[in-house]
Amino acid sequence: MKIRSVLSAAVLAVATTFASSQALAQDTFTLRLAETWGPNFPIFGDTTKRFAENVEKMSDGRLKVRIDSANKHKAPLGVFDMVKAGQYDMGHSASYYWKGKVPETLFFTSMPFGMNAMEQYAWFYHGGGMELMQEVYEPHNMLSFPGGNTGVQMGGWFREEINSLEDLQGLKMRIPGFAGEVFAEVGVNPTNIAPGELYTALERNTIDAVEWVGPALDLRLGFQQIADYYYTGWHEPATELQFLVNKRVWDKLPADLQEIMRVAMRTASYDMLVHSQHANAEAWANIRKEYPNVQIKQFPDEIFDAMYEANNKLLKEAAAESDMAAKIIESQQNYLEQSRAYTNISERAYLNTMAEVE
Repeated sequence: MKIRSVLSAAVLAVATTFASSQALAQDTFTLRLAETWGPNFPIFGDTTKRFAENVEKMSDGRLKVRIDSANKHKAPLGVFDMVKAGQYDMGHSASYYWKGKVPETLFFTSMPFGMNAMEQYAWFYHGGGMELMQEVYEPHNMLSFPGGNTGVQMGGWFREEINSLEDLQGLKMRIPGFAGEVFAEVGVNPTNIAPGELYTALERNTIDAVEWVGPALDLRLGFQQIADYYYTGWHEPATELQFLVNKRVWDKLPADLQEIMRVAMRTASYDMLVHSQHANAEAWANIRKEYPNVQIKQFPDEIFDAMYEANNKLLKEAAAESDMAAKIIESQQNYLEQSRAYTNISERAYLNTMAEVE
C-alpha cells in the first residue's frame, strides 16, 4: 500500500508539473516598450517595429510588444528610469544617454577612435562585451541587449568651417556621450538635446553645430538647409542602440519566449545595420544632387591630435575612478588591438586597393 501510495503521489506530481508547464506555455504576454524616438522615426523606429513583428510571429501570438514613442510617454531621455521602475517593461534607446546616472553605461554605445560595427559586434557576442554590459545593468533591475547599429556616424553639421583649435573655443554643439567630453577638453561647449528639438536649436542659434547620425536621418531633419559644412566622423565609429528589459519582467517569461526575444533583438540589430548602410548611401546621393552647398570636410590634424590626446586622458581618468570602467576599457582596447590587426589586412586593404583602382 505504501509503495502504491508513493507511486500515485509521484505520478500526480509529474502530471501536475506537466499541466502547469503546459498552462504556462499557453499563457500570453504583452510587453510595453518605451522608445526615445518619435512616432514613425525612420530606421530607429523601424527597428522596434521589426522586433515586435518578429516576436509575435515566432511566438505564434503568445508574446506581443506594444510600442510607445516619445510623443506618448513624453520622456525621450527618461527611458532608463521608466524601465528600471517597471513603468515600462522594455525600452529602446542609446546607452550613453545614461552616463549621468551610471557612467559605465556610455561604453556600450560607441567610443571615439574605437571599434567599427563589425569589430564591436564581435566584441559583444564573442569577446565578453555582453557579459560586461549585463554586469553594469543588472544592479539596476535591467538587462541590456544590442539594439541596432548605425555604422560610422558623421562628425556633425557646422555653420562655419573649422580650420583650427581656436575655431572650437566656446562653440556650442549638440554631441552626447564620451565624444562630448572629448570635445569639451578642446574648448567646445557640448550639450545633449532630444532628437525632436535639434533642428529648431540649430536654426535659432541655440547651438552652433549639431551631430546627429548620418545622411539618411540628417537629411530628414533638414540640417543641410541651415549649415554648409558636414564633417566626417571620428567619435562614433559604431553607434549601437540598446534594448532595455526590466529584469523582473524577463524572469517571468517562459524560457522559450526569452529565447525568442534574444533572437528577435539580435535579428533586428543586424537589420538596422544593413538598413542604415542602404539608407545613408541613398540619402547622400540625394544631398549631393539637391544641395550643392554642402561641403564634406575633415577636421585638421591639429584638432585630431588634440582630441586623441584628450580621449586617452579621459579614459585613464575613468579607469582610475571606477574598477568597472577599467575592466570595460581594458577589454575594449585589447579586443580592438587584436581585431584591428585583421581589419587592416582585410577590409582596409580592400578599400585602399579600390581607391587606387578608381
